[in-house]
Amino acid sequence: MPIDAAKAVAAEPRSVEIAWGRKDVQLYHLGIGAGVPATDPGELRYTLESRLHVLPSFATVAGNHSPDVIGGLSMPGVDVDLANVLHGGQNIVLHRPIPPEGRAHVTGSIAAVYDKGTAAILVMRTEAADAGGPLWTSDAQIFVRGEGGWGGDRGPSNRLPLPDAEPAKVVERTVREEQALLYRLSGDWNPLHADPEFAALAGFERPILHGLCTYGIALKAVVDTVLGGDVGRVRAYRTRFVGVVFPGETLRIRMWTHEPDRVQVSVTAVDREDAPVLADTVVEHS
Repeated sequence: MPIDAAKAVAAEPRSVEIAWGRKDVQLYHLGIGAGVPATDPGELRYTLESRLHVLPSFATVAGNHSPDVIGGLSMPGVDVDLANVLHGGQNIVLHRPIPPEGRAHVTGSIAAVYDKGTAAILVMRTEAADAGGPLWTSDAQIFVRGEGGWGGDRGPSNRLPLPDAEPAKVVERTVREEQALLYRLSGDWNPLHADPEFAALAGFERPILHGLCTYGIALKAVVDTVLGGDVGRVRAYRTRFVGVVFPGETLRIRMWTHEPDRVQVSVTAVDREDAPVLADTVVEHS
């Protein structure tokens, strides 16, 4: 069997030391659309080194070479065809605010393997800590087509129906034409997001935006709109990737604030009749 769940979960974690600086944080923020308008005080929190606050989703790119999805797929017990691999979801738990520059010890492991029948889900966990203690824990849910059916644990269901009420906030964010080209400079060099010929081979009419770029765009919208621009209030953030985004499109981000410490979010593509992009999305906050 290509995936040996017990062997994968029991495998020795892989560790690496990472470092980042203000330039890395600024580049990431620009890659998710910060800086418009360029002189807006709210935007300068993300772009000006003397005022810099770090959006928690930066954890997904910090260091550019921390244990990642491809590295996880080479762990003992895992032997799969990359053509069958999809990034299905992303969770981040913040233990404290990420500093604008720092160093951290990052450990990557496979936390769980779930059997969905026609597919398997690998939960790839990344834990980061610096001299002051834990910084973040990040789980990437990797969907592997054709690798289920061995009778294993199906895993928890994180499906979250949308509230039967009007959202408290609705904002729209236009994805710039060059957005994917800028975002990939933070470390995801997959040609699917830049090369039209490669995108065509993958079945797309043109290159698509990184799912984690949309993930960052949505979190920034919540922080700016609901949390008063205070990145330190974010405690956890999770989503499920359900659709693609093409550069140049507009995202509609709906936010429900019916719980005192949670914002439920829906992200759709306005240009394609509100086609779903992010679902089961929650920001937990203080």
